[in-house]
Amino acid sequence: MYLPIIYQDANYVAIDKPPGLLVHRTQLDTQATQFALQLLRDQIGHEVSLCHRLDRATSGILLFALNHEALCFAQAQFADRTIHKEYHAVVRGWTQDAGTIDYDLRAEDNPTKTQSSKTEYTCLNRSELPLPVGPYRTARFSLLKLNPLTGRKHQLRRHMAHIRHPIIGDTCHGDSAQNRFLRQHFGVQRLLLRATALELDLPESRSRLQLKAAQDSEFQQLATSLKLI
Repeated sequence: MYLPIIYQDANYVAIDKPPGLLVHRTQLDTQATQFALQLLRDQIGHEVSLCHRLDRATSGILLFALNHEALCFAQAQFADRTIHKEYHAVVRGWTQDAGTIDYDLRAEDNPTKTQSSKTEYTCLNRSELPLPVGPYRTARFSLLKLNPLTGRKHQLRRHMAHIRHPIIGDTCHGDSAQNRFLRQHFGVQRLLLRATALELDLPESRSRLQLKAAQDSEFQQLATSLKLI
């Protein structure tokens, strides 16, 4: 598998991760044989280190460091929340025009621990299709821009489920009836969540790196089928 490279310099390399690809080896799927970390290392012929993570089901920008100093510099920005992250998602129902979800999440690996979590969202478009789904006479969807202000595991998926607008294709926190409806009528077989932009400071020059992912043709096609584009 070839990984599309969005950006590369002496310190960092960013790829456009496809949906369904694990970032690294994990006990969650011991049968998997391909991982972004190893694929990129072999592709560019250089050791790489993860600066952050994306869920297996999420596509889009994933940043790696090419040396220890660059890794520490990026991780410090993630910890200080000075990095800007932007995602696009298709969710169930019609959301408000914009809002902030300030809702603490329990750590998935330690249910006794809660973590402050905050997400901003903006509605880019809405649609309504004359097809019944579950108890509803029509199917409604919203296309959102999401900005996580914290970085908790499955934060965007859990926050959208919390406000009753789960992300389409989410099999962990989503609406199973809606997902089944979309598989049957539109062939949606994936999570409609994509990391589309990432901004951080570069070491040495301290200039701001602004990364943007190219359009995902499958995501665009599905959003078009749902009359959101």
